[in-house]
Amino acid sequence: MQNQSVINVQDLEIKNYMEACVGDMLRSVLDGLNACQCDNCVMDILAIALNALPTKYVVTKKGELYTKISNLQNQFDVDIIAAIAKASVIVSRNPRHDR
Repeated sequence: MQNQSVINVQDLEIKNYMEACVGDMLRSVLDGLNACQCDNCVMDILAIALNALPTKYVVTKKGELYTKISNLQNQFDVDIIAAIAKASVIVSRNPRHDR
């Protein structure tokens, strides 16, 4: 008997849930901080904030929403806001663009 998978692996994808959470909150947090929102600064802030936060990988069916762990969102919000704020300070002190 051949071992068969119930779900075809091609129908699954792995996502960093934390990346989606930070991306969703980034602009609103930066608006509150009055931070530079040029493309360079936003991407630098995003990268620094994500490096400071733990990764939260989830496996979903392609196109499926992250409903499985959406109840954890409240626990992440404070950490995400703090990481974005710290990253904004770092980038503001050393922007990679001309002012």
